[in-house]
Amino acid sequence: MQRKPFTIAMIGECMIELQERSDGAITMTFGGDTFNTAAYMARLGEEIGPFVSYVSAIGDDPYSDAMAKFWRDQGVADDLVLRRPGKRPGLYIIKLEPSGERHFFYWRSDAAVRECFECEGSDDLLAALGRFSAIYVSGISIAVLKPASRERLFVRLAELAAGGTAIHFDCNYRPLLWENKETTRALYERLFGFAASILVTVEELEVMGTDLAHAAEYFKRFPQAEVVVKDGAKPCTLIVGGAVSTVPAETVAQVVDTTAAGDSFSAAYILGRTLGLAPEEAARRAHTTAAAVVRHRGAIIPKAATPKVFSAAETVTASA
Repeated sequence: MQRKPFTIAMIGECMIELQERSDGAITMTFGGDTFNTAAYMARLGEEIGPFVSYVSAIGDDPYSDAMAKFWRDQGVADDLVLRRPGKRPGLYIIKLEPSGERHFFYWRSDAAVRECFECEGSDDLLAALGRFSAIYVSGISIAVLKPASRERLFVRLAELAAGGTAIHFDCNYRPLLWENKETTRALYERLFGFAASILVTVEELEVMGTDLAHAAEYFKRFPQAEVVVKDGAKPCTLIVGGAVSTVPAETVAQVVDTTAAGDSFSAAYILGRTLGLAPEEAARRAHTTAAAVVRHRGAIIPKAATPKVFSAAETVTASA
């Protein structure tokens, strides 16, 4: 069977992002975990041509229009984004600490994306996922969906995985979005059962009732998946085929903003593995990408500041 050219659908929610500056002024842009990953993957693999699509729902207001244009400007296709009359995007404010750590404050209870897979147009949207060779989804993606939308998406993802589509899952756990850890764990483990790769932080392992020392044993239950345990500025841990290895992170002298560090890491790692790099090499390049992101404010850093971690010769194979 001929391999599909690499195309990936990123499922999730992009929001209006407000940042509070030190002088009290507020700046506006757009961000969200899966969109951040989409934008960085499109940049890192730009020689492939258009290969990243965003899957979501937004409103019919001027801010939704501006958001969709922002996606296109980042090289991310918006043809699979539903427009829902009378709805609006969600919104969040980032408050930064002097250390570069951030705190998020959200307004998203009636966001358009919450009924993405049960509203008008969702049948066609779910069917269209079959044209991609890979799909990326996060814990936030599934947390913001209403139960009916979530169930329809899970059934479709399992069907696609059985047919050979690579499902990549970044746990991205946000406690405020979940009723309890038991519900979260059950849904995560359902996804783990058909995921090709699982990206999780050291802190998120606790949601699964394990820790770094016991992670390899825990993930034996999902032998088809390779696992990346992210740990901020510390080495990441790879669990691939039962083997465990670590890859040191790059040292950053001055961290400005950690927003989207993990998202950019995921983009580089998944692209690297898709291009045929060994897990350790993919992780090294992912660390390089994340190290650049934390040196700048905001989720999406200037394009010129994004490191070129993949050569044209490496990326051209993905479009074949």
